Amino acid sequence: MEALQEFFDNFTDLGVFAVLLLGSLGVPIPEEMPIIAAAVLSYEGIVRWWLALPLCLVGVLSGDMVLYWVGRHWGEQVLNWRLVRLVLSPVREQWLKAAYRRHALKTVVTARHVMGLRAAAFLTAGIARVPFWKFVVADAGAALFGVPLTFGLAYFFTDQIKAIMADVHRTERWLGLAGLLALAAILVVGVWRSNRRVGKERLVEEPAKGHPPPP
Repeated sequence: MEALQEFFDNFTDLGVFAVLLLGSLGVPIPEEMPIIAAAVLSYEGIVRWWLALPLCLVGVLSGDMVLYWVGRHWGEQVLNWRLVRLVLSPVREQWLKAAYRRHALKTVVTARHVMGLRAAAFLTAGIARVPFWKFVVADAGAALFGVPLTFGLAYFFTDQIKAIMADVHRTERWLGLAGLLALAAILVVGVWRSNRRVGKERLVEEPAKGHPPPP
């Protein structure tokens, strides 16, 4: 959240659009995260909510359309791209194609609300030649419901979000301290075991150097 806030401070409304576009294209940025950040920054007056919310919608839908047209234009050829296979495995590809044949609209709506499935699903929609109007209607309808809902909840519960983030930071500090203590304990035990092993080896070597022990 702090990294996103610094980015938005520098690029304001353009930052909202850019991060959401990248997230929609499959970059590992959860779509909800920049929407929540935009809502929090709107609450703080850093960006204007009446501009940030439409930009969130445009950013989300732009990435979806790009993925659809990449799949539709290049078809099966994109499946040879290593980057595509990172998000669209052969098993997932076959499952999505079967889902589009049965219920195209329902599949698009479901994918829009499932993190980690969106990029693969929308790329496959183009490959499977789902009619563009069906894709737009389903995707835009789902986005018009989900994006304002996420934005609104984050906007009106900004104080609670800040409290949660403060708790997270406190927890991270305690976990970091615990990790350092654990590392120190491991080092102490390692040194103790090493010294103990060296001591035993010396006890074994000393009789061999002198007279043999009595029978």
